[in-house]
Formats: sequence, structure tokens, C-alpha cells
Amino acid sequence: MSTTTHRSKLKYFQLVLILGFLTALGPFSIDMYLPGFSGIAADLNTTVAKVAMSLSSYFIGISAGQLLYGPLLDRYGRKKPLFIGLLVYILASLGCAFVTDIDTFIGLRFIQAVGSCAATVASIAMVRDLFPVKEIPKVLSLLMLVVGLSPMLAPTIGGYVTAAYGWHVVFLILMGIGMVVLLAAQFGLPHTHEPDTSISLKPKPIILNFWSVVREPQFYTYAFTGGIAFSGLFTYVAASPILFMDIFKVDAKTYGWIFAFMSLSFISASQLNSLLLRKFSSEQMIFGALITQSVISIAFLIAAMNGLLGLYETIGMLFIFLACLGISNPNTAALTLAPFAKNAGSASALMGAIQLGLGAFASFAVGVFVKDSMVPMVVIMMVSTIVALVVLSFGKRKIIVKH
Repeated sequence: MSTTTHRSKLKYFQLVLILGFLTALGPFSIDMYLPGFSGIAADLNTTVAKVAMSLSSYFIGISAGQLLYGPLLDRYGRKKPLFIGLLVYILASLGCAFVTDIDTFIGLRFIQAVGSCAATVASIAMVRDLFPVKEIPKVLSLLMLVVGLSPMLAPTIGGYVTAAYGWHVVFLILMGIGMVVLLAAQFGLPHTHEPDTSISLKPKPIILNFWSVVREPQFYTYAFTGGIAFSGLFTYVAASPILFMDIFKVDAKTYGWIFAFMSLSFISASQLNSLLLRKFSSEQMIFGALITQSVISIAFLIAAMNGLLGLYETIGMLFIFLACLGISNPNTAALTLAPFAKNAGSASALMGAIQLGLGAFASFAVGVFVKDSMVPMVVIMMVSTIVALVVLSFGKRKIIVKH
């Protein structure tokens, strides 16, 4: 008996690890080249602002790619679209390493994002395939651990690699990671979903399929609650260089350490979530986290408007704010996907596109409003939290009626 238990535990660990690597490919590709911005600008005879456009093109690629892969994963099974997506990612990463002008680089980053997206959507859909509904929040918390480590490790590794070997090598490393993930997925993951030929790839049926997912009250309630609340994280990420380096005048190295410390909040909270789920339901966890987050963001705004916050107080406030997201996020994701056994691929893709779309909107707002004060950042965070709470309160009534 113990050998069987040991073997099944090992198998569980292996599955979660490979799914974690699939999920982390996107964040790694976003964060690892950030320290090389000035090097890329110098080599491609352009400005850092123009290089930053490659970040925007990556976000657009991820958002669009989510919707593309949903139907493909349901139609052809999980592995074939995943294999092709990772192949696209590997080739685009190779292209990025040898690029000679900025416009090609921005275009290749878009293609790289569309490729990496296959890994993100497939990993979430496979969680829905492989684990019972009650297990899903726990598994997603473990995946959050891997994803949460990415912003801690990626910029640090990227910084050392860029300093020692130049930014081109960062993309060669990403290409290598893509190859490892491809082999691990191909040989380490089971076929979890038989191809469903009844799913058409013509635009009209795809749109109708997405529409049938969106109309499910449980889907729209939790997808939008989670997405709107999570845009608080995008707000923080987009505003953090301005906040810490321009307003608080810390240097780039210190900023890297602050960024790593903040990631710790998100990770530890999503692990605490696994423990708390033994006592509380996902619904209770989301509600508790959003109430706490609302109180924190209101206190944060009052303190910021009255100039009561130094560097350490600001870090403390942000730390608690992000911890609330680490608790609500795995639970909203699990409840969003719970009703979908048949088209989990489409549901997972739509959920990701909603989250990234709202996140891109929040980071755009940061670019417009956050200049020399943290108040606009805190306002965006507070508004997103309270709107998420309102969406949850209204949406929940519809779900109760349905059941």
C-alpha cells in the first residue's frame, strides 16, 4: 500500500511541477529581459521607451492568444496545439536573440507571446481535466507558487546574464527553457482530453461557444470578480518603477529586491490559502479577502493623501494588499472553471483574456495618471477592489437562483 501511495504522490508532484513550468513560461518571458532594456535600446539604435513597446506587444499577444487556443485545445486535444505553440515560442525566441531592428523585435515579441500562451491555457485546462473539482483550488495554489517565483527569479537571473553576456543570451536561455518545457510536456503529461470533432473552428460557432460560456452566471461572476480585483496587481507592477525609483529614489538593485520581497507576499498568501481551504469554502475565502483588501486600500488612500507614508509604510501597505490577491485569485479561478467539464479550454482561455485585458487597461491608466505622486496608483487599486466586491455581491444572487 505504502509503495502505491508513494508512487501516486510522486506522480501528483510530477504533474504539478510540469504544469507549473508551463504556467511560468509566460511570466519568465515577461520579466527576464527587463534588465536588458538599455542594452537593447543601444544595440538597436532606439530609445528605452520604444523597447518598452515590446512589453505591450507581448501583452496583446498573450490576450489574443488565449482566445485562439481555447477552441483549438477543445477540438484537437491538449497536446497537439501545445506542441505547435511551444515550437512557435522556441523559434520566436531564437529570432529575438538575433534581431537587428526594433520593429522586428516588437513583432517577434508578439509572436513569442502567442506561442507561450499555448502553455498557459493548456496548463489551466489540464488542471480541470486531471483533478477533481474540490482539488482544483489547491492545485492552482501550487501553480501560483511557481508563477510567483518567476518575478522573483527572472529579473535577477536576467540582470546577471545581461551583465555578463549581454541581452541576446537571455533570449537563447528562454529558447532553451521552451525546449525543456516542450519535452517535459510531451513525455511527462498524459493525454487528458480526447479530440472533440463536434467543435467547429469557424468564427460563428467559436463565438457562440464563448457566448455560452460567458452566459453562465458562475463564470461571469467569478471571472470578472477575479479579473477586476487582479488588475490591482497589474497596477502595482506598472507603477512600481515610478513609485520606488522616481518618488522614493531607490536605486535599480534595491528596486529589484523590493520587487522580490513583494512577490513573497503573493506566494505565501496563495500557500496559506491551501491551509485555510481545509476550514473554509472558496466562496468564504474570496469574500474575506476582498473585504480585507477594501479596508486596506481605503486606509492606504487616506494615509497617502495626508502624506503619512514613507518607503517602509508604503511597502507594508502594498504587501498586505497583494497578500489578499494571493488568497482570492486561486479561488476565483477555480470557481470560474468549475461548471465546465466539456469546454474547459474555452472557459480557461476566456478567463485569461478577461484578466489580461483588464490588467492591460489598469497598467495603461497608470501610464496616464501616475507621475510624481502615489495617490493615483492607490485610487486605481481602491476602485478596482470595490468594483470587484460589488460585482461579486450582485453576481452571487444569480448563481443562487440558478442552483
